[in-house]
Amino acid sequence: MTQPANLIFFLSDNHNRAVTGCYGHPIVKTPNIDRIAQAGVRFENSYCTSALCCPARASIATGRYPHQTGYWDNAIVYDGRVPSWHHRLRDAGHTAVAVGKLHFRSSEDDNGFTEEIEPMHLHEGKGAIKNLLRGYGEEPPKEDGSFWKLYVQRSGVGETHYQDYDRRITARAIEWLERHARRSGKPWVLYVSYISPHPPFSVPRRIYDLYPEDRMPLPIGFRPGERPDHPAAAHLRAMDGMLEMTDERALRRIAAGYFGLITHLDEQIGEVLRAAERLGLFATTRIAYTSDHGELFGTQGIFGKKNLYEGAIGVPLLMSGPGVPAGKISRQIVSHVDLFPTIVEGAGASLAPEDRDLPGTSLWAAATGKDAPRSGFAEYHAQGSKAGAFVVREGSVKLIYHVGMPPQLFDLARDPDERNDLGADRDNASRLHRLEATLRAICDPEAVDARAKADQRAMVERWGGADKVRAEGQILFTPPPGVSKEEAWAVPGRP
Repeated sequence: MTQPANLIFFLSDNHNRAVTGCYGHPIVKTPNIDRIAQAGVRFENSYCTSALCCPARASIATGRYPHQTGYWDNAIVYDGRVPSWHHRLRDAGHTAVAVGKLHFRSSEDDNGFTEEIEPMHLHEGKGAIKNLLRGYGEEPPKEDGSFWKLYVQRSGVGETHYQDYDRRITARAIEWLERHARRSGKPWVLYVSYISPHPPFSVPRRIYDLYPEDRMPLPIGFRPGERPDHPAAAHLRAMDGMLEMTDERALRRIAAGYFGLITHLDEQIGEVLRAAERLGLFATTRIAYTSDHGELFGTQGIFGKKNLYEGAIGVPLLMSGPGVPAGKISRQIVSHVDLFPTIVEGAGASLAPEDRDLPGTSLWAAATGKDAPRSGFAEYHAQGSKAGAFVVREGSVKLIYHVGMPPQLFDLARDPDERNDLGADRDNASRLHRLEATLRAICDPEAVDARAKADQRAMVERWGGADKVRAEGQILFTPPPGVSKEEAWAVPGRP
């Protein structure tokens, strides 16, 4: 067992693993995140469990996949019902404090934290209930173009309430460290959860100017004919009201805004790290960083996440501090479900008997150089999907299994950008069948798809039935605490 230590756990929103300096990105500037990697371990093949905020965050909390918990989407979300690592630490006498975005149901639930500071939860306690109509096969498309405009019209110079919220999170995290971090007692965990780099991609001029538009890369496979033509992706584009991406200048501006928000996030993390260093905490405190899911920002002709391509499910995962060797790279396939046992062990606490069936494993062996062969798994059952989708990865070979639609197969060693779908290639039939067998050993995809839709229909009935839910407004993005949706959605950015 590793030596117990405190933990500052940074979580961001919407950060594609590849768009980080320490993961080899040639443009994006992330010196503080890179500092964590240089001082510790970088997990090269780290994944979320579902490419959407609430199911991903529920898995981070519970150490379980959506099909195990039933937290499927942004309306059926974590409610404290399933034990979390925060419960385990708090119940063992440790302090576990959250600052910032949680995106659970409510602070009125027992989410397991000792304290929640400036938490962000479901909008109006309901979340995106209109998207639950997916369970009937009648999810409404965003015909007003709002999602498209969120990227095309709101990326560039400006500022949003989200970045105001990020700065409050930083200030409150530093305040907590100054008041509590040097107290003696059992190791504590400070969970600092930011909302960047979530769209809209509006950033202050001083940051935007770091990324001149004419030098920004175009997204890979944004043109038809340069990417796999799959009905699941076509359905997602239709549901989100996405047009063909012909305006290269807009795409470069979107990249600049996204990169700028990642740098803004990096600055916030840097402020907290400098405070921890000033307080003399590094000798007794570990640092971890990950994101809830990724972002395609035009890759595969898709804005956002809500799919199982690498840019949507691949997330950064870094750890440093006492007991973690510096400059280490782990190539083991790892997942957010591994964080539950890793955090509990790192604090010196123990798992409960009912945690024996957790699907994850502690990352301390991999962090110290003992990589093990593992399969990767993720799933998606929410907005923009006609049917459940599942990923299994073994080595460099990746299956995306779509219920009721053709499977996709990629060799990431030869095709890291997922441009060449091998799913219909007879020469790869044995690999496809082997990976499908691995998937079916984890879960029955057709049964899970049916259960997710049944749960979504049941939640619709709890909110008054399909007709009432159809009359609900769409949620473009969740306003931060203290800001109305009208303020958050209507303001195009304050210079």
